[in-house]
Amino acid sequence: MSDALHDLGVAELGRALASRQVSSTEVTQHLLTRVASHQALGAFLAVDADAALAQAAAADARLAAGTAGPLTGVPVAHKDIFVTRGLPSTAGSKMLDGYMSPFDATVVQRLAEAGTVTLGKLNCDEFAMGSANENSAFGPALNPWDTGRVPGGSSGGSAAAVAACLVPGATGTDTGGSIRQPASFSGVTGIKPTYGVCSRYGMIAFASSLDQAGPLARSAEDCALLLSSMSGFDPRDATSAERPPQDYHAAMLAPRAGATAAQPLKGLRVGLPREFFPEALAADVHGAVRAALTELERLGATLVDVSLPRTELSIPVYYIIAPAEASSNLGRFDGVKFGHRAAKYDDLVDMYKKTRAEGFGAEVKRRIMIGTYVLSHGYYDAYYLQAQKLRRMIADDFQACFQACDVIAGPVAPTVAWPLGRMGDDPVKAYLADIFTLPASLAGLPGMSVPAGFGEGGMPVGLQLIGNYFQEGELLRAAHAFQLATDFHRMRPETAK
Repeated sequence: MSDALHDLGVAELGRALASRQVSSTEVTQHLLTRVASHQALGAFLAVDADAALAQAAAADARLAAGTAGPLTGVPVAHKDIFVTRGLPSTAGSKMLDGYMSPFDATVVQRLAEAGTVTLGKLNCDEFAMGSANENSAFGPALNPWDTGRVPGGSSGGSAAAVAACLVPGATGTDTGGSIRQPASFSGVTGIKPTYGVCSRYGMIAFASSLDQAGPLARSAEDCALLLSSMSGFDPRDATSAERPPQDYHAAMLAPRAGATAAQPLKGLRVGLPREFFPEALAADVHGAVRAALTELERLGATLVDVSLPRTELSIPVYYIIAPAEASSNLGRFDGVKFGHRAAKYDDLVDMYKKTRAEGFGAEVKRRIMIGTYVLSHGYYDAYYLQAQKLRRMIADDFQACFQACDVIAGPVAPTVAWPLGRMGDDPVKAYLADIFTLPASLAGLPGMSVPAGFGEGGMPVGLQLIGNYFQEGELLRAAHAFQLATDFHRMRPETAK
């Protein structure tokens, strides 16, 4: 069975471990060997093989004692935006190169308590700012389907690692689409839960009112298992929703009222915003998404035309609010207490300037400057305050849609993954590629990407599903039914074989 271990998803691997068909130590060693042989993908930034094998041995002891849970012994890896004890926490930035945290992020801690084995830390855009993983100070992660293309961002390392079968599941964060877009580009499943479902404690902040943790994995079932362990109220996070941990796996498996074996989605109303299907949408993406919607209909869902009239405004709104919050959050990186400090400087102010000039990359500097500008005296009311008002209106648009539908569906991105370097000279083009993911992030709604076909160059296309607040179970149930009827999530790139 060892030759196929890397092809098993979280749920499949959990069942194999529970039935003692394989040990966690065997799985962990197998995946560590694969990680070492796939370093050229740039997915991993740090690995601690000895610590991972020690965790695997402890998991095997729990499995032998009969005290294991569904995730016990399952290897995972964490986006390097979460702080971890024993592994560097860099946020993909030279500013934090080599930084070792004295504690684990809550998401990391909860998955460890569930029995998972941490293989290492995964590449990401610097401070999660980017849509391609090209803004990492340690080099880009590559798309396993075509290593000349981006895997998406900012959770590009997480998506690439799962797509290449280096790890069955990984953590990511989504500020404006950074779980859903790389999941779509890399042909894996990813879910961003409702804002506040997963604790932000120990997540290196980019935009505090938008950042949210979530899993990337092979299937909706895998994501449901991981999210169940990641979720729940955390008193250390002021933005944490006061709700107990949820069993998303059970919610996913619960049948809809009136559903049948042939039509598990009977009665589900799927809203199609006209703004998500513009003329500029690439034909290959449009075709794959429409075919997926036809499959949802075959499974019993009803398609309903709806409108999100302020979709286009989500780009200027996001790129005012997010940089504003980033400029505030990144003020702590000044070379005084932790992180990089310039080697030579004249005085304190000079140290600040040189440290930040050396430590931050171009995109981070760009967003800090934009954010500082829109928060400055005389511009706060004209830009930031107006953006917040529009954000409320965008959220209201969704609530109007949910009067007519249960979930909203459409593409994740206007195109498939683009070639490396294509957006380097024009960052605004990359910003525009977030048009379909930003609205749900601004509203704090749950959303996910489900593999739904292939487009130009044989590159994956994701179907985006968006639900109302705390309706992750509805999304996962729809995605699971779709995946039971299709094989897109089971297809692997050559690099994964």
